[in-house]
Amino acid sequence: MERNGMRILHTMPAADGFFMPAEFAPHEGCLMIWPERADSWQYGAYAARKAFLQVIEAISASEKMTVLCSEGQYDNARAQLPEWVRLVVMETDDAWARDVGPTFVINDKGERRGIDWGFNAWGGEVDGLYPSWERDNRVARKFCDLLENDCYDKRDFICEGGSIHVDGEGTALVTEACLLSEGRNPDLSREQIERTLCDYLGVSKVIWLPRGIYNDETNEHVDNVCAFVAPGEVVLAWTDDQNDPQYALSAASLAALEAETDAKGRKIRVHKLPLPAPVTITAEECEGLDLCDGEPTRTPGERLAASYVNFYIANDAIVMPAFGDPMDEKAQKILQDLFPTRKVVAIPARDILIGGGNIHCITQQIPRA
Repeated sequence: MERNGMRILHTMPAADGFFMPAEFAPHEGCLMIWPERADSWQYGAYAARKAFLQVIEAISASEKMTVLCSEGQYDNARAQLPEWVRLVVMETDDAWARDVGPTFVINDKGERRGIDWGFNAWGGEVDGLYPSWERDNRVARKFCDLLENDCYDKRDFICEGGSIHVDGEGTALVTEACLLSEGRNPDLSREQIERTLCDYLGVSKVIWLPRGIYNDETNEHVDNVCAFVAPGEVVLAWTDDQNDPQYALSAASLAALEAETDAKGRKIRVHKLPLPAPVTITAEECEGLDLCDGEPTRTPGERLAASYVNFYIANDAIVMPAFGDPMDEKAQKILQDLFPTRKVVAIPARDILIGGGNIHCITQQIPRA
């Protein structure tokens, strides 16, 4: 009898012949989560949902889209989503599919499995962003169950999808600021963390960038500062303004990249992707946010971690954030030149950014098996 369903695995993907493919490899689909958390999304999340819907439309033109939502939002989400989008009731604590969804790995036989990392709201009791994350921590396993994909149990290792980038050819990108932060895996050494990444992502080389984007509350996820666009090639968030606190952070990452080779021994080609002018939150926007555990989640004038690197690579499109900044057009042209076979779609993303992340953070690719 043919077996259906999901197995919880306690082996390691690399030992089983599995690896994480690059985001620019073919996808079967994409996972997103309907936003509603009142201390993340201002004024009832109405503006955020409009931005999410634009992202969903752009990606679902070439990929199957699955959206998760709460029971209370099902009818509302179903009415607003395109009919071809699969909507599934699955309770979450927020809408960051990149970080709470499974990291998918594949093998040469065309099989796909998921990895269920531990999730603790980007820092747990040390500097986590909300006090309860139990529902988020179940999403990866539940979604693998939905897809009938076997799932690796790695909940003893805190890791978010936004903290890793791979080229599909043996190289991973991470930041020291994030993976070595005290709130994630403080009992593990850098070498032990690197070994875990190799064993689970199927890579042989981990490139550590010192820092990410200034004021990024995820402890500076790599997906906001640097991303593979092809094997041996990355984009790096960049500013020429030496008075901007981001300058030193990006310069340190550039120096690290220029000193490294990838898993295949290639020097890494770095394409600088300019940053928009600093984006700050207004008092009016802050007033639209609920308190979290009795404290405000944003303060007027706070700089948000805006970056064009936080784009999603769909099968036929690059879906990038836009900020109403003159640099939008320049960034779009750079990405179009780097991805000539895909259409670069720029989506106004301020209402996503207010929540703390951007387009890459709210999406998780499901590679083609």
